[in-house]
Amino acid sequence: MDHRSGADPSGRLPAAFLVPGSSSFTDFVREHAPEVLPGARRLPGAVPVGGPGAVPGGGPGAGQPPHATTIVALVTADGVVVAGDRRATAGNVIAQRDIEKVFPADDHSAVGIAGTAGLALEMVRLFQVELEHYEKLEGALMSFEGKANRLSAMIRGNLGLAMQGLAVVPLFAGYDLDARRGRIVSYDVTGGRYEEVDHHAVGSGSVFARGALKKLFRPGLGSADAVRVAVEALWDAADDDSATGGPDLVRRTWPVVAVVSAEGYRRLEQEELSAVVEGVVAGRTGNPGGAPALAGSGTDGGTGPGTGTEGQGVQR
Repeated sequence: MDHRSGADPSGRLPAAFLVPGSSSFTDFVREHAPEVLPGARRLPGAVPVGGPGAVPGGGPGAGQPPHATTIVALVTADGVVVAGDRRATAGNVIAQRDIEKVFPADDHSAVGIAGTAGLALEMVRLFQVELEHYEKLEGALMSFEGKANRLSAMIRGNLGLAMQGLAVVPLFAGYDLDARRGRIVSYDVTGGRYEEVDHHAVGSGSVFARGALKKLFRPGLGSADAVRVAVEALWDAADDDSATGGPDLVRRTWPVVAVVSAEGYRRLEQEELSAVVEGVVAGRTGNPGGAPALAGSGTDGGTGPGTGTEGQGVQR
């Protein structure tokens, strides 16, 4: 028998799998195979740009790992909308043009990733297994508070790598079945969690996306209007942040947008998003900043979605 892994040549499950314990999959792995957790890995020695063995000029991206940005989320009348751009960068290079950054955590929650892409994707997969493991052992869904706290503990476990520059900063949102409303939770690199009101954004383009959200958000937005606001916010982020990718009309690569409500998690299909993106592009043509018309100009102004009241709109 391999005592390190507990493997049995007969093919039987190791004893660790047969002993009752915590309903946390992460705790189980930390106890029996901690070396496979993302935060427990050791980094190989990095070669400094321009140093011995370095590619002249640093090479594409200077050997940096891909980073993912930007994620936005906003509360709607029915739940939440979460959206992310599709660009990943490595230094000054576009590493990927169609990366996905928004994922279902379970049937009623979503997680968007910003930071070191590889570690973030692995953390999302581990978080998904964590929630499924709990549901199977306990026979019940984990509460929204419980899910937010579990993700916080996982981020804290990555603190060592974060201090070396490989940070993961997710944005968690979903429909709270107990409170019967949408909720958004943000985090810092230490695992600190913060309840956000109405909307939030993370990533390198977040400062520009937040500015757009402040001006476009209205309480009680329907899901369709909230999707339009999210795409507008990502457009503004991409307009000023080189690490954020806007809608790619040539490749027809749109942001990933998900709606979470009491009915569950739903990712918008390409066809649904096409109409929204084309509407945003049409509104920004000749008016790239999305500025509203001046009062008394005789035009209806605004690039945002309607609120359901004729003559009004979500204006900038």
